[in-house]
Amino acid sequence: MTSILNSASPAEMGLKCRFFRRDLGQDLTVVNHSVQGARQVERLTYRKALSFSSGRVFKNPKAVASEVSTESEATTSPSAYDEKMLANYVPIYVMLPLDVITVDNTLKDRDGIEQQLKKLSAAGIDGIMVDVWWGIVESKGPKQHDWNAYRSLFQIVQGCNLKIQAIMSFHQCGGNVGDAVNIPIPQWVLGIGEKDPDIFYTNKNGNRNRECLTMGVDNQPLFYGRTAVQMYSDYMKSFRENMSDFLESGMIIDIEVGLGPAGELRYPSYPASQGWVFPGIGEFQCYDEYLKADFKEAAINVGHPEWELPDNAGSYNATPESTEFFGPNKIYLTERGKFFLTWYSSKLITHGDQIMDEANKVFLGCRVKLAAKVAGIHWWYKDDSHATELTSGYYNLNDRDGYRPTARMLSRHHAILNFTCLEMRDSEQIAAAKCGPEELVQQVLSGGWRQKIEVAGENALSRYDRAGYNQILLNARPNGVNSDGPPKLKMYGITYLRLSDKLLEGNNFKIFKTFVKKMHADQDHCADSRKYGQYLDPLERSNPKLPIEDLLEATKPMKPFPWDKETDMSVGGALADFFDKFIEKITSILK
Repeated sequence: MTSILNSASPAEMGLKCRFFRRDLGQDLTVVNHSVQGARQVERLTYRKALSFSSGRVFKNPKAVASEVSTESEATTSPSAYDEKMLANYVPIYVMLPLDVITVDNTLKDRDGIEQQLKKLSAAGIDGIMVDVWWGIVESKGPKQHDWNAYRSLFQIVQGCNLKIQAIMSFHQCGGNVGDAVNIPIPQWVLGIGEKDPDIFYTNKNGNRNRECLTMGVDNQPLFYGRTAVQMYSDYMKSFRENMSDFLESGMIIDIEVGLGPAGELRYPSYPASQGWVFPGIGEFQCYDEYLKADFKEAAINVGHPEWELPDNAGSYNATPESTEFFGPNKIYLTERGKFFLTWYSSKLITHGDQIMDEANKVFLGCRVKLAAKVAGIHWWYKDDSHATELTSGYYNLNDRDGYRPTARMLSRHHAILNFTCLEMRDSEQIAAAKCGPEELVQQVLSGGWRQKIEVAGENALSRYDRAGYNQILLNARPNGVNSDGPPKLKMYGITYLRLSDKLLEGNNFKIFKTFVKKMHADQDHCADSRKYGQYLDPLERSNPKLPIEDLLEATKPMKPFPWDKETDMSVGGALADFFDKFIEKITSILK
């Protein structure tokens, strides 16, 4: 073994360390140390830790992690940009807590959220994302919108020099993974559902899901003379009118339009509120009277009035092989099965298309981007049936792309495709569920890029570890940084879920700040998005509507773009984790 550092001089803060390379130079081991000056050594050891990760060779010397800045350094040091490296900059946003605005429409803990946002701003993030809950703002009655609490929040965000991604959240909070609070859709809408429960998505057993309205009522005037789409449009119009100053100032840069449960363009096929647990395949959600009538009309139009909706696709927690529809009989591959799946998935795309068109009309001329969120249904992805994707409305098979048609639809609205599960790796999943988050991310992002649209993304579950951050960094720039200008591939932005006390804890926040720096390609925070290639021009009118046949031409599978095995902007690996524990141990002794 070769000695790396035999001892440290007093000028090196009095810490005696010996480091040895082992396993072909892939790790460093501390074999002897004293605690003298341990507090001062933290920056030195942290830098060394980040400069190596197990088995990692950096392709670009600029990718070696630099020392994490303190908050005071972040706020007082002058900005320094390498103009060519700045082209690799990916903005990073942080999702606010679900209940930052309470269910009774008040700003929760004004002082607390302001202090947290100041800390995030000092760390260099670009902005925040927040749910703008329909069930809060329009709770008092039809067209009775109260935006005061959100305006107070936005003023605080503005004071922290952060941008805003606003989600038009037309769904319930509660009943999904990660939902810690309950915010229903407006009570007066739920009241209509008491008389007409078919306004909600329904499974084959007649169980209603009150998370959001079924797309079957998109154009049904059941809500005091308005259709569901008209309600969504009126809500967005009121948002634009009441937030015009924030829009005109350029603080609100992104409007993500809620299109289903959890704000995602999908069916509520795996509701925890009805007993679903991972990795169940979920159930089809098209048995309300409105969608049943739509399917019956479609079947008659193709000369098969005898075709019915599936009754043999299993239950929420079934496996594919245990069902007649997905299992050995492979009904999903029959003529009847293909017709149903085409209808089911096409209804989802049409639903998204219509609401995005309304959003485009509402925000026409504003300097914002529209966005829509697609769910990361990664379990059973490696099963031939892709059963969970199919029940969710994504007709994706090994020989059929179920995501690129959605990207093509979004392209006509100049919209961003926002995808989830960026932090997940195949090796972290249970083998029995045949998960494929890495391949799924590659397929969906590649499909977006091939349709010439911007793609953004977020983590599905809160992560504070380096492995999760490194996976996000890899997906943000699949082929790494380019020291001579823009990289081959680059995501439009990343949103981290979510702000919490745990994120802001000592070592968690230290790693997060490094993650922000790496997302920015080792450049300082840049408030001018034009410098890294993002121009917020006035939103133009959507292009002419595409026939569903044209959208479905994009189901032809195309090979994803190649991905590197690891990011070249790592926040560190196993060795950095070792040093974190070492420093924590020493500082605890000294306290």
